[in-house]
Amino acid sequence: MAGQRQVTAARRVVAELARHLDADLAVELWNGDVLPIGAGGLDDVRLVIGSAAAMKRLLLKPSISTIAELFAIGEIDVRGPDLIEAMQRIDPTQFRALPRKVNKVALLKAALPILLHRGKLSESGLEYKNEVASRSDDGRPDTDLIRFHYDVSNAFYALFLDPEMVYSSAYFERPDTTLDEAQKAKLDLICRKLRLQPGERLFDLGCGWGSLLCHAAQTYGVHAFGTTLSQAQFDYVTAKIDRLGLKDRVTVELRDCRTVDEPGAFDKIAQVEMIEHLGLDNHDAHYKRMRALLRPRGLYFGQASTRRVTPDISRFRKMTVYTRFGTRFIFPGGELDYIGMTVTNLERHGFEVLDVEALREHFQLTCEHWARRLYDRREAAAAEVGWPRTRLWYLYLSICAIAFERGTLNVFQVVGSKRRVGPSGVPLDRALLYPAARAGRRQPAV
Repeated sequence: MAGQRQVTAARRVVAELARHLDADLAVELWNGDVLPIGAGGLDDVRLVIGSAAAMKRLLLKPSISTIAELFAIGEIDVRGPDLIEAMQRIDPTQFRALPRKVNKVALLKAALPILLHRGKLSESGLEYKNEVASRSDDGRPDTDLIRFHYDVSNAFYALFLDPEMVYSSAYFERPDTTLDEAQKAKLDLICRKLRLQPGERLFDLGCGWGSLLCHAAQTYGVHAFGTTLSQAQFDYVTAKIDRLGLKDRVTVELRDCRTVDEPGAFDKIAQVEMIEHLGLDNHDAHYKRMRALLRPRGLYFGQASTRRVTPDISRFRKMTVYTRFGTRFIFPGGELDYIGMTVTNLERHGFEVLDVEALREHFQLTCEHWARRLYDRREAAAAEVGWPRTRLWYLYLSICAIAFERGTLNVFQVVGSKRRVGPSGVPLDRALLYPAARAGRRQPAV
């Protein structure tokens, strides 16, 4: 009898919420009832709620983080097309407006049998629970933060990344370009933007699994040096350097990039989707350090995901529901800036900004490939890291794909040089970066 009361209550709750929504999907309750969301709601995509306890948690803490926790432990699921297609049917503005539109008294009365339910749910155990200081000088635990994200398992990442293990936005020359081709194109584009020349010294901070280090050394003849705080990445890159016979041209160290103190030692610096880990309060010191490491007119390349700036800049750093989810489960301590902040910081700290390029749709395609590869190999992923983590990452990559599709997130490549009076050295024709470069024309030296 109690079970039936909870089902009846759930139907009333969904009906009350659906009055203010219009989405092409349905809710499926734990007893199999299917309830369309909105007047024209379809049931080919279903949000499955696994128990009264799951609905109770949703009602008490309605957030992306709650959905993520429930999805990870299998108490929420999606039936029908993949998560990306399901999310494309949801207009998030409708859900943000719900608290203002819904009749809270009617909702409370309808939900009472659910709220009185005493069933307990397990936790995924995947969240980062420690406090994170905003400044490195205040004891920010950067090594712990990096290893939480990257030391999951090299084998796990290999299931959805390309063979070179490139963990950043690819560059798609066509929509039907494969992920493997697009990542190779991105590595080459970075090298061309840096105008790498044989014998130059390249510093790749936060070098990941070593894809850029090895590509730059093999293809452009540079001496490449990389750092990482991830033990798993360090072990992987070290083995890769040995396997490719690059020990005379590529070096990697397990160390914080901030401990590198060789003024003017590098011709070029690459920072590919790493600054997101630093925390906004540490950007000033970081850019000063990068400038010090470069020779005069040396080039800095940065690729980073960004958020849209808020009309009131003072409110930019207020966490959104999505940043709370990301920092709780995936990227603890991570903070995204906006492109104006990036350019301003470069200029403030002695760089001349030479080039800015947006790659938003490229990262959308990249995340779509990653999410679908992970889903296709989910059994192997679960064997490696467990079902909760596999499901959480599938959700995370799908959310990222949608965020880049809708423009909530963007990604930019920025090139700057250590400022000096005189010619910048920038080619007059951007064709040197694109069609002409593909035809094999050599880049001019800096």
